[in-house]
Formats: sequence, C-alpha cells, structure tokens
Amino acid sequence: MSRRQQKAKGRVTGSAGRFGPRYGRFIRKRVTETERVSRATHRCPRCDTVAVRRKGTGIWLCRKCGFKFAGGAYTPQTPSLRIALRTIDRSLEKEA
Repeated sequence: MSRRQQKAKGRVTGSAGRFGPRYGRFIRKRVTETERVSRATHRCPRCDTVAVRRKGTGIWLCRKCGFKFAGGAYTPQTPSLRIALRTIDRSLEKEA
C-alpha cells in the first residue's frame, strides 16, 4: 500500500504570502483573491478587447484604444453597475 501525502490545509501562497502567519487564514485568502482579480486583464467596454488594466483605485485604462474610465476599486464593473445596465437594456427593448 502506498501512503498518500495529505495537502496542507489552507496553505495560502501568492501575494498574501508576504503576511506570513499573521491575520488569519481566511483574511489572507480573501486578500489573495482580491489582488488576483484586480491585477488581471479585463474586457474593454468600448473596443471589446481584453486589454483593460487597473491604474489606480477605481481608475481603469484600456491599453489598446486608450479608453480611461472609472469603475470599481478592484473590478472595472461593479455588481450594481451590471444591474443598472441590465435595467437600461430592458427598458430600451420595451420601447423598440
């Protein structure tokens, strides 16, 4: 019989590794997820290319078309913006 190595529970690597054992496992996991989303490239609302990067808190810039816009602190589109855009689209469909 071979022994299977058990994975360490809650081992957080990546950007939250700089905290070491401090602040607790779930807070470090949340920080890792937030930073992973904010540092990723996102889809541009104008040219529809995956080239949008975060410039600062709530400031987003498309590297292809140069479109700079305000969004959420960690994501270009907040959940409340998605709801608003969906409502606008539905009202426009009713009129047409």
